[in-house]
Amino acid sequence: MASPLATSRRYLRLLGSLALYTLNRELAFRGNFLVKVSVEVLWLAILLAFYRVVFARTSTIAEWSEPQYLFFVGCFFALNGLIEMLFLENCNEFAELVRTGDLDGLLLKPIDEQFLITCRRMDWGTGPNVLMGAAVMGVALHQLGWHFEAARVATFLATFACGTAIAYSFMLMLTSVSVWMVRNQSLMEMWWLFSSLARYPREIFVGPWAAPLGAFFTYCVPILVVVNVPANAMVRVLDPAMVMLTVAATVLLLWLSRRFFYYALRSYRSASS
Repeated sequence: MASPLATSRRYLRLLGSLALYTLNRELAFRGNFLVKVSVEVLWLAILLAFYRVVFARTSTIAEWSEPQYLFFVGCFFALNGLIEMLFLENCNEFAELVRTGDLDGLLLKPIDEQFLITCRRMDWGTGPNVLMGAAVMGVALHQLGWHFEAARVATFLATFACGTAIAYSFMLMLTSVSVWMVRNQSLMEMWWLFSSLARYPREIFVGPWAAPLGAFFTYCVPILVVVNVPANAMVRVLDPAMVMLTVAATVLLLWLSRRFFYYALRSYRSASS
């Protein structure tokens, strides 16, 4: 039996090979690739222009100054771009694999089924989003006159990874329902709802009806911690309690989503049955 380290190396090599293969396929149609990248650049430009207009009329949004909010937007754009590049296209295709029976061929391969189904392709057209988001965060830190703090950087990187894992877990659970529903268009629209919630600071949820909603999406369905916690840790308040909540939610959701995914696979009826 291979050691965990050897297994990890094997899957990293496999991920690299899959990434190179999909990159070669993407570059075979360079015009399409450039159009996709151009759309993402335009989307970021519109987003930044919108918030620039908002801050032209106010100095803060929910206690976030303009440079702090700019960092938040960059963090969201980078994290969302990473999710779209690595997982979104694969999860969108899962329902079609179930409907056509092509899932049979993937399940027969001597590879972890969750890894193969959710990581077999990379959408390189959304890959530049990660770099653009990082550039926006860099500009925001420059505007803040930010000085390097190792603890904040380490916490940001850790919680950014946790936020990516939490978003992946929600996407995997929504995708798994395709085994029973076959078509999952409405479920993936629910994913867009989740990603829209992650786009806003948790502090905007105030008032008699909004506060319970914010608490629900922080502690019960922790989609609001995905971007809020890493952004807060870097440019605002480093809250150990929220960091611990994010780590605990990551571990729980990764375990729960994997269990649910394999439960769904046990209900799958192959094309030959």
